Amino acid sequence: MYKHFLKRFFDVCISVLGLIICAIPMLFVAIAIKIESKGPVIFKQERVGKNGKVYRMYKFRSMCVGAEQQEGGVYCVKGDKRVTKVGKFIRATSIDELPQFVNIIRGDMSLIGPRPVLTYYPKNWEEYTEEELKRFDVRPGVTGWAAVHGRKTNTVKARFEYDNYYVENLSLWLDIKIFFMTIKSVFTNEGNEDDGSSEVKKEESAQEAEEKSIEQKVAAVEKDYTNAKSND
Repeated sequence: MYKHFLKRFFDVCISVLGLIICAIPMLFVAIAIKIESKGPVIFKQERVGKNGKVYRMYKFRSMCVGAEQQEGGVYCVKGDKRVTKVGKFIRATSIDELPQFVNIIRGDMSLIGPRPVLTYYPKNWEEYTEEELKRFDVRPGVTGWAAVHGRKTNTVKARFEYDNYYVENLSLWLDIKIFFMTIKSVFTNEGNEDDGSSEVKKEESAQEAEEKSIEQKVAAVEKDYTNAKSND
């Protein structure tokens, strides 16, 4: 009952209340963003939601316009010069996530769930394995089990493992636990800045995958050669 009804009910009620309570602070943030740098107040980006549905996720813009096309790509690391002064503050306090209340009300997201991935990273939709697709059985969340276990310092593999655990064990009590763990991580800023270590891990994982692919190709060639020799 919680998964199919109460969770959505709580999401909408809390999001509507959150928008009402945070309306004035959000207005000040919007003004500060507009004063400091040119460009839109809200950053919109396509993300993959429940069952692979693509939607536009909203955040307060924390980087300069065109940051994705500059060196560093879509992810921010510690000391990233593309982050504005206001952006640094709203990232550290997670205020940049507040516009996602709108995504929740629209049904794109949930308060708690796997963090939404990009349409092209870490993989294209058709490249996900059956095991990896489990995380898409629920709405993505503003925070989640992976987010309170390392947030931006986790590898992609670790995030997916945490996400699948959440999907398989989804309950009211797990959501309450994640909620309070999130409050703690926001106040301590734990795992909220990528120090570059996760990028190293990503590169190592990519290298391992490439090496494995080469090994498989070599094994396939050897097998074909052995079969051809046996036929002779």
